[in-house]
Formats: sequence, structure tokens, C-alpha cells
Amino acid sequence: MILDDLNNINKYVNVHPRFEKAFAYLTSTDFENIKPGKYEIDGDHIYAMVVNDNGVAMLDSTSEFECHNTYIDIQYVFGGLETVGYKSRLTCVEPRGEYNAKKDVLFYEDAPDFFFKLYPGQFGIYFPEDVHAPMIGEGKIRKVVMKIRLK
Repeated sequence: MILDDLNNINKYVNVHPRFEKAFAYLTSTDFENIKPGKYEIDGDHIYAMVVNDNGVAMLDSTSEFECHNTYIDIQYVFGGLETVGYKSRLTCVEPRGEYNAKKDVLFYEDAPDFFFKLYPGQFGIYFPEDVHAPMIGEGKIRKVVMKIRLK
């Protein structure tokens, strides 16, 4: 997992071959004036989901404690305050069901080891080993979830 401010995004361009294109989208798009929905950037290799939803209670979010096998998430907050729960997949012991390849998601019953806050202008990068419970908060959380295909 990586947590940082969008102003420092150039530090991470070389982490994955598709990050440069994903970061270019994040830094060149006026999210204040874009409608929520899915936006294709590079076919199924890179796409964005713009979210403008109310935050949820901690218990609701942790019941959807998730990780992904096919995509890396870059979740950038541009409005509101988001709290996220985290635990390393290596230490999770209670999967809930099987991995859903179509939705690229595996849920866990485990509880997060810790929580952190993302303020407007900050992002989190969640790799397959990063189990996360996003969207915890009160009021509107406005964010972009970039999905970057691993291979």
C-alpha cells in the first residue's frame, strides 16, 4: 500500500508500467465537473470509476473488507474525508466465500489492523496484498477509483 498526496505522484510513475497513463488522467481531469460513473482510459487495462456517495459506518465497510487479484486500485479523494481500514492479506485468515474473478474481489471476515484518513488531494494505492475497507465516513465522499490491470 502507498499513501500520499497527488502533488507527489511523480514518485510512483515507475512502480507499474501503466501508472504513468493512470496518473496523467488523475492530474488532467477536472473531477469537480465530471459525472459519477465509469470512464475507460485504456480498454480493460485502465479505467476510472468516479464516485460521489455518502460515507458508510465502519461496521458496514468492514463487512465488505476486500482485495483484488487482477487490478491495482488507486483511490484518489477529491471531496470529503474518507476513512479506510487496512490489513495485509498475508495475515488474513478468514476468507468469506471464494474469489469472484468476474468482479475481481475476495472478501474477508478479518478485522482491519488499523484505520487511516484520506483528505482531499490524497490517494491510496492498494495492491493485491492490501485488504481494504473504504468509504468510511459521514457526508459525501467524492473520489476516483482507478483500476489498473496487473498484467
